[in-house]
Amino acid sequence: MRTKRTVSARPVLIATLAVTTAGSLLLTPHPAGADPRPVTREDPLDRRAAQAPASAAERALATAAAPAADPAAPERGYPREQVLTPDPENPADRSIKLGLTPYHAIAPKLNALQKLGDRVSVEVAGRSAGGHRLYLVTVTAPETARQARAQERMRELIENAPARAAEDPAVRAGYKAPVFFNNNIHGNEWEGTDASLRLIEQLATAKDAKTRDLLAHSRLYFNVTANPDGRIAGTRANANGFDMNRDFVTASQPEVRAMRRIQIDKQPAVMLDLHGYVNGTLIEPTTPPHGENYEYDLFLKNTYANALGMESAVNSLGYTPAKDGVEPAQIPFRDQEEGWDDWPPIFTPQYAAFHGTVAAHTVEIPLTVNNAAYSSLPESELRRRSAINVDVAGAALRGTLDFVRTHRTSLVADQIEVFRRGAAGAAQVPVSEETVPGVPGIGPEDVYTTAFPRAYVIPAGAGAQRSATAAARLVDHLVAQDVRVARATRGFRLGGRTYAKGSYVVDMRQPKRGLANVLLADGRDISGEVSVMYDISGWSLGRLWGATVRPVPSGSLSGVPLRTVREATAVGYVAPRGDLRLRLDDPREIAALNSLLQQGVRVRQAADGSAIVPASARSRAAVPARTYDVAFDATKLTGTAGLRRLRVAAAVTPGELFALREMNFEVTPVSTAVLNAGFDWSAVDVLFVSAGLSHGALNTPARSALDAFLDAGHGLVGRGATGAALNTATGLLPVTSVEGNEDANGVVRVVNAGPVTAGAPDHGFVYAPVWFTGLGPRVRVEQAYARGNPLVSGHWRALENGSGGPEDAAGQASVVSGPGAVLFGTEPLFRDHPKGEFAQVARAVFTVAQARGGTGEESG
Repeated sequence: MRTKRTVSARPVLIATLAVTTAGSLLLTPHPAGADPRPVTREDPLDRRAAQAPASAAERALATAAAPAADPAAPERGYPREQVLTPDPENPADRSIKLGLTPYHAIAPKLNALQKLGDRVSVEVAGRSAGGHRLYLVTVTAPETARQARAQERMRELIENAPARAAEDPAVRAGYKAPVFFNNNIHGNEWEGTDASLRLIEQLATAKDAKTRDLLAHSRLYFNVTANPDGRIAGTRANANGFDMNRDFVTASQPEVRAMRRIQIDKQPAVMLDLHGYVNGTLIEPTTPPHGENYEYDLFLKNTYANALGMESAVNSLGYTPAKDGVEPAQIPFRDQEEGWDDWPPIFTPQYAAFHGTVAAHTVEIPLTVNNAAYSSLPESELRRRSAINVDVAGAALRGTLDFVRTHRTSLVADQIEVFRRGAAGAAQVPVSEETVPGVPGIGPEDVYTTAFPRAYVIPAGAGAQRSATAAARLVDHLVAQDVRVARATRGFRLGGRTYAKGSYVVDMRQPKRGLANVLLADGRDISGEVSVMYDISGWSLGRLWGATVRPVPSGSLSGVPLRTVREATAVGYVAPRGDLRLRLDDPREIAALNSLLQQGVRVRQAADGSAIVPASARSRAAVPARTYDVAFDATKLTGTAGLRRLRVAAAVTPGELFALREMNFEVTPVSTAVLNAGFDWSAVDVLFVSAGLSHGALNTPARSALDAFLDAGHGLVGRGATGAALNTATGLLPVTSVEGNEDANGVVRVVNAGPVTAGAPDHGFVYAPVWFTGLGPRVRVEQAYARGNPLVSGHWRALENGSGGPEDAAGQASVVSGPGAVLFGTEPLFRDHPKGEFAQVARAVFTVAQARGGTGEESG
């Protein structure tokens, strides 16, 4: 389930699309004297030609940026059967105790299901972080290769020429509505997998007219288990420790990238994400606030109608509170006031809405079988509960199929309308009882819309772009998300600014404008609109990913010389002569530095914080330049302190551990338990603490060993309340830490003032923010919260006593440093997300190591 905080009750469309391809060879721009590296580019399919954009610039943007299928590989028909190699039997699989399908039994089960007829197809959609296969099952009536190609042409027409698709009778008559069922994204919420396997078996052989009609007019896609690592281990997270239902903005995990690919390629009109456990069964749509970038009128119309059908199907199973412990189903939009919102796009259904899904739901099945219940309840009771949960999940699935069968035409029409509004730049339609008939209880608290800018520009050129590396990463991420991006072939002027050749433009007149805006916009401060939020409330790749991004509120793109891109132009290079300077303002630059240090390259740090690499190491710099897309510029700067490979002991969150390793630090996870068991401090140089380590909970030998490590001058990097508490317990920095509202989170304005934060963006991210007062001698303010209200977007209220709000934090120190320690009150590595903030932590690691008297003799 989505772990809740506070919830209070509320009374109760066959078209043919011509395609062409063209290829070209471009040379990556380099500073004078650098060796240009040829980069092959291929123009994408011209999917939007039918819309006849008004200008040459818009025609350039109209050449679709979505990754195209290989034209040399014709669409295959259905079924697409394959024999899956079974996995070794694993008696430790945690699903066995519940009487459910262990992961190792899934492949044999899918092999058997494919033999039942000609409706079931299986493909491997990817692999998990732990290396397990991700199975995507398609159930539909058989299709010839020609019919499958026709379906794909219609799918592309719907997205890329929606106005034409809306008028095409062949789309209305012949397009198979795509439906996506996502199961088990939280590994210890198991039963969706079993319900889907049961349903696939029923659909494979059913002869009734309703099933034949459904499969003739729909394609059903089942992600059998989105989290096999967690299914096996009985954990919410995957093998990397990530809650993947929080990862869709960043897509840091392979499973999430696989789900993203499914949503882009299959373009579902309807989707269910099956979770547990809320009693009674919780069926979205949600409470306010509603994501302001949706076409929410279309979304609410369909999610509410489908929710009613699922509710009826679940309740008709006949389970009761008295006999079975099962409460009637609930629909948060109708039954709750707040606390279960759809504001952030980090959840699977909310993210799906930005790919044209007009009915997307989280469904929380009722009876708890995980966590403490898994260990404390008798196996018979666990199996009783799991059997009921499978029934409930199955009812939700069947209810949705009934809805799809009876509403296919309107669902496809509404998906087309989502894309049409985006491509046309049409206004959103605010929800009301008039615009969304049949949905009761709509009030002003449900109305969330936004003003889309005309475009976003990611400028190129020194002085205009903070980081070319960050800009390239952002462009690649946007394209991977199916956001259309173009690059200027010469300089231009837009929105009162002049931009250099090579600048990137995101035209907001594109089918998935909502996704582009939800990723790039600042967001909104909604602190005054609801009292509680479900999860994060603010995020912004435009502010937090380290690239300069400029919104253009209005204007015309006519005359702007643009060419659609499928990837960013590479910026990595090595200057041909002289010593080399590597900026350390981006995590990729930190990763490149650490890879050189690992090779034993002699590197020194310059006074401006950059790394100086000797000319003798030029050949060894070529690989990290290419791998991490970073620039090694020629320089006459000379470094001061020598740098060496640092070993970090880290008591941190999974996201922070992932980020540290992403930057190529050598990291050893530690915790209170690890230290109490005995730990060899000689194997590490720096301690980073943000979670899971309490000085007071250490036994005497562990506490003495930790204190001796810090007393010897090894550094501490602390983050949040846990890091600050360890600093206080060990007496490193004379500061007082102040904890803000622990529910507060979002994008904040900051003022950077010291070497740790030199070159950092002027925005940061907070979750349970901390600030520092009472600074003693030799304590430096590295960064402070901006004065006034530092919150740009998110939810940050004061506590009931009036303290802990953004007004208290304004002007206070958010990052401090001193001999042997750096403390962060912000969240610079949160869930591997705010990429532009990562380098602050890396600089802190090097800073506290240098405080010991230098980072040691140079390597090599």
